[in-house]
Amino acid sequence: NTARRPMITNAETRTAIDEIADGIHRIHTPVALPDGQRFSFNQYLLVDDEPLLFHTGPRRMFALVREAMAAVMPLERLRHVAFSHTEADECGSLNEWLAVAPHAAPLCSTIAAMVSIGDLADRPPRALADGERLVLGRHTVQWFDTPHVPHGWDSGLLMDTTSRTFFCGDLFTQGGDGATALTEADILGP
Repeated sequence: NTARRPMITNAETRTAIDEIADGIHRIHTPVALPDGQRFSFNQYLLVDDEPLLFHTGPRRMFALVREAMAAVMPLERLRHVAFSHTEADECGSLNEWLAVAPHAAPLCSTIAAMVSIGDLADRPPRALADGERLVLGRHTVQWFDTPHVPHGWDSGLLMDTTSRTFFCGDLFTQGGDGATALTEADILGP
């Protein structure tokens, strides 16, 4: 396991970034909900020849996620801004990322590209068909269409086939601070 202690990149919000697998970093921001409960927003950064950010977070969190990414790599190197479905926490700051990363493009399902992102994004999307693979360098990601799981008909999931890391927006959502990344051991047990 290559996991290291999270690096706090914003002391006020406790936003942190940690490497959860070789070249794969989780950006984590805990938030307080109005009812006193806690929740966390997570994004994932694959650092490779063609770096990929999975989920952008909402627009109001852009500065926090940007600050965390900058602790690991130059922002302008980002090439792909991927997300599982069209919602604010998955792609709310998409255009902000496209503004700071001049060579990046949205990466989404063919349905998302057709019905939403082709219109919403400041740059044309790169649509992935069900089962399609994209080589980032050392890592290869594969797209899986999952209509209506967990949300709209544009939903899909992304897997890094190299490390067998599965990126799934909203499928394993849980309350709390989420200080530790959810791993296979948490799902399968001892």
